[in-house]
Amino acid sequence: MDARPAASEPPDRGRGADLRLLIAWRNLAHDRIRFLVTLVGIVFSVVLMAVQSGLLVGFVVTIANVVENTAADIWVVGRGVRSVDLPTSIPERRRYQILSLPGVAMVDPLLHVFAILKRPDGGAESVVVVGFDTATGIGGPWDLIEGRAEDLQQPDAVILDRLYRDKLGIERVGQVVEINGRRARVVGFTDGIRTFTQAPHVFADIKTARHLAGFAEDQLNYLLVRAVPGQDHAALRDAIRARVPEIDAHSRAEFARRSVLYWLVTTGAGFSLVISAALGLVVGIVVTAQTLYATTIDHLPEYATLRAMGAPARYLYGIILRQAAIAAGLGYAIGIAIAGLVVASARDSSAAMLMPWPLAAGLGAATVAMCAAAALISIRKVMTIDPVSVFR
Repeated sequence: MDARPAASEPPDRGRGADLRLLIAWRNLAHDRIRFLVTLVGIVFSVVLMAVQSGLLVGFVVTIANVVENTAADIWVVGRGVRSVDLPTSIPERRRYQILSLPGVAMVDPLLHVFAILKRPDGGAESVVVVGFDTATGIGGPWDLIEGRAEDLQQPDAVILDRLYRDKLGIERVGQVVEINGRRARVVGFTDGIRTFTQAPHVFADIKTARHLAGFAEDQLNYLLVRAVPGQDHAALRDAIRARVPEIDAHSRAEFARRSVLYWLVTTGAGFSLVISAALGLVVGIVVTAQTLYATTIDHLPEYATLRAMGAPARYLYGIILRQAAIAAGLGYAIGIAIAGLVVASARDSSAAMLMPWPLAAGLGAATVAMCAAAALISIRKVMTIDPVSVFR
């Protein structure tokens, strides 16, 4: 008995959609090896796009996390500063100039400076000392799992993230380390505050941070402005710029976006991630197109028979698109499950990989679009079928 699918069954108006789906499934399942190759290609494409996109999202979130996790309405920065990790010094007298403006409720200092931490084994690692006013807590650590932010009011106290304990050789709360040759004592840990530069954040009171960095008592990098309730933030930002022309002022969202764009676009750091994700899409299109085209060629006599029986062109196109949809659905389901496992396994790594539901949904749409685009090649071939050829 011929094992080929019953693609020549006449379309039935009442069961047309179901019959097209059945024919599409039988066309794919007829050659299981070829179908498996198609699924492998789609799964590979989905996993590659998901992992690279997840790294890109994690990269973006990590760049802006210090900015986004402050209660400041406006960030005052040095003239020309393009990213939170590239600060310049601001005299503290600027703080009092801004405080004198109407609509300003509070101005908090922030220090953000690279330093060297000496490991217990004698090695050294770069860290970023983040100094803030512990009296207000603006600019301080979040997601604490051990210790309290108030503990930073103690002399030489610092808090860092648990993800970097092995990297820095820090095992417990109370351990004493050296930063820039000065004593610091760990009083707590946060959970998940990553840094894309791989120089861990070390939070400290502003006075302690100045001491560790070797800065003068009036030296700082940023001013964090909080507006009075009801004050228009854009108007206040413009007023700050006019009052102190030697600095720049940005809303929290603006400065976060500025930092992200600098590292993604200006430095090209995110370009490789975008290229890899695009490569996954191309691979998926090529593999799927080849398989769907080969399946269509194998079943050209059946398609010609359907045409000869009066099936309209859109009926045949519907079969091919359903083949693409079946392959896309199965490939995406397997691929996103694998990607989810990869993301889960990377939770405790220093490289952030995130998979929010909008990204997962977007990958699903991209997979369907990828397979539909691949199906267009097969559709073009079906358009050239001569129904008379079935009688030759």
